[in-house]
Amino acid sequence: MAKYDSFEKFKLERELNELSSKHGFHTELISLYIPPGKQLSEAINNLRQEYGTSTNIKSKSTRQHVLDAITIITQRLKMMKSVPENGLAIFCGAIPQNGQGTEKMELYPIVPPEPVHVYLYRCDNKFHIDPLKDMLKEPETYGIVVIDRSESAIATLRGKHLEVIKKSTSGVPSKHTAGGQSQRRFERLIEQAAHEFYKRVGEHANEIFLNMPDLKGILIGGAGPSKEKFTEGGYLNYQVQQKILAVIDTGNSGEEGIEELIENSSELLKGVRYTEEKKLVQRFLEHLAKDTGLAAYGEKEVRERLNQSAVDTLLVSEALDTIRVTVSCTSCGYRREETIRKAEQASYQQKVQNTYCPNCNSPLAVTDMKPTIDDLGELAEKTNAKVEIISTETEEGQELKEGFGGVAATLRFRPAASQ
Repeated sequence: MAKYDSFEKFKLERELNELSSKHGFHTELISLYIPPGKQLSEAINNLRQEYGTSTNIKSKSTRQHVLDAITIITQRLKMMKSVPENGLAIFCGAIPQNGQGTEKMELYPIVPPEPVHVYLYRCDNKFHIDPLKDMLKEPETYGIVVIDRSESAIATLRGKHLEVIKKSTSGVPSKHTAGGQSQRRFERLIEQAAHEFYKRVGEHANEIFLNMPDLKGILIGGAGPSKEKFTEGGYLNYQVQQKILAVIDTGNSGEEGIEELIENSSELLKGVRYTEEKKLVQRFLEHLAKDTGLAAYGEKEVRERLNQSAVDTLLVSEALDTIRVTVSCTSCGYRREETIRKAEQASYQQKVQNTYCPNCNSPLAVTDMKPTIDDLGELAEKTNAKVEIISTETEEGQELKEGFGGVAATLRFRPAASQ
């Protein structure tokens, strides 16, 4: 079973978000899950039984919509040779269009990223997508604690999502000028204040991590000896203590220390999407800084390198909000492609309706429109380039979006023009 890559995962997440926004007027939307190994003939027979049961639905319109949906799903299954390796999920039903009274029958077949375990038929006013959403959840969470005498921060890292949950300051004075007995008294007060601070941070950590069933491990970092005193001082519940993977030096505390701790724990966090994304963008930035000729950025240049089969890894920001549009003339075959922002979609189509072919003066029409992410991803797959969808969760991801237009690539070789 092949693991979903970031491009496939991004497209499935987007499709599930779209499905979750669809609702029927009544209980007439069908969700069907077929596990691997189940015979298509058996699934079709089950649908025939559901068809017979659905003829008893009292509402005429609801009955007809359900029967039509079952028929469409059955026809789709008959076109297949077998159930895919991971099973199959099919969603079908009459969807209201643009808030109007009209409805349109829509069909969405999806091959899951993991095997479906049970056969499920559900008829409702919404699609049941939770089994698929659960498959996309990151299975493990890492706890992070960064602490010194002045401040602390507790965070969780799950997949590409880093969440700072609790920040605290100690109020412990860092210096004093008293001498003699006053000095010793101040030192005792400082140690007591530090102890109370560690105790408070430990209580927060216990509260957060004890109720986290998918906690893989905990990383503790900070500058100076505070992290060791905190770790070894009995401030953590024994169950939380057992989850500690490493205690690591950082030059900073607080939120800056969290990023540094993650950076210094790359081997322990190998496979976590957050660290993978940082490394992917950092690799591109290194090539750019060293002027190796193995980096490209901006849609125009990257598209050119893709067409030259020069791209090794395509990096696209998940926040890229543009659409690739194809405008064609049906008379002479004239064709052009352009990239526009999603917000310009309606006005662009209206503009094209009033333009004519430069070759034969026939009316032009928009013949294809797809997200730029999909267009570049498909072009990359044709040339066997890896496609990585980069979130904006990391500083590097933000830089890709803001500084490089959301599109960049590392190359297999220096293109001829760059040599």
